[in-house]
Amino acid sequence: MDVLWAPWRMAYVGGPAAPRGCIFCAALEGDPRERLLLGTTPTSLVMLNRYPYTSGHVMVAPRRHTGDLPGLPPAEHAELAETLRRAVATIERVLVPHGVNLGMNLGLAAGAGVADHLHWHVVPRWTGDTNFMTTTAEARVMPQHLLDTWDRLRPAFAWLDGGS
Repeated sequence: MDVLWAPWRMAYVGGPAAPRGCIFCAALEGDPRERLLLGTTPTSLVMLNRYPYTSGHVMVAPRRHTGDLPGLPPAEHAELAETLRRAVATIERVLVPHGVNLGMNLGLAAGAGVADHLHWHVVPRWTGDTNFMTTTAEARVMPQHLLDTWDRLRPAFAWLDGGS
């Protein structure tokens, strides 16, 4: 048997239980670092993905619990679009990726992990950021601990929560 050592995972195993219900709504309560919340605007939130595809994988969602993209009021959609645009710019400035994937899955059949609260994924990408591990071992290798990523990104997202 092959063994993949990941002792830092004990923080997840021994840490607090995952929130019940909607991860986006739960992110608005409690310790932002623990919830991986990078910040909010009046109608949107930005948080790290707890199960990222790559380091720096963030999600942009409305604060209001909804899975209905066409039903978003135009002003709310415009603010979400602006938050998404600025989140991409922040990721590009801080992490300096070679590219960025943006995506949204609407509905379970489309692959949405949280189908009842719509959200965009912002996934920074680097040339060579995938390797044989995903293909042969069904495992991803993350170069930075999730909370270290939060610590690195949080100051850059000061424009959220009313910062400039």
